[in-house]
Amino acid sequence: MAGYLDHYGAGEERRIKIIKTLVITLLALVVIGGTVAFIFHNYRQEQQVKRFFALLERQDYQAAYEMWVRTESDRKGYSFEWFLKDWGPQSDHRDVSAFRISRSRSCGTGVILTVDFGKDQKEKLWVQRDNLTIGFSPLPGCPPPR
Repeated sequence: MAGYLDHYGAGEERRIKIIKTLVITLLALVVIGGTVAFIFHNYRQEQQVKRFFALLERQDYQAAYEMWVRTESDRKGYSFEWFLKDWGPQSDHRDVSAFRISRSRSCGTGVILTVDFGKDQKEKLWVQRDNLTIGFSPLPGCPPPR
């Protein structure tokens, strides 16, 4: 025969178990979410550079140039002829098929991507966050925070 106090504290144990499960679940979600955010923080900019190199590989230099310079004032400062000298068939970067993004670093309003072409040939590219314009990095790296 069950006594009056046989189930005393059972509700409290269940409540503690539920609270522990919720806390562990929330901590796991925060850790997983932070990891995913860290890994994919520069995803759009990296994909833009991959599209750029795919255009270069297909020798669609005009489309690649349009990714490089978006405004008319930019085009005046960096003509298509100069672009071809830097990225065209006669440039040092004529074989872009083996490129690899070796480093991706957020820096203010953009991302500095270090692109490795093999044979100790690297280039630092800048991708603007808001409009995904690509260019040569104006900085060798991000300045340290103040």
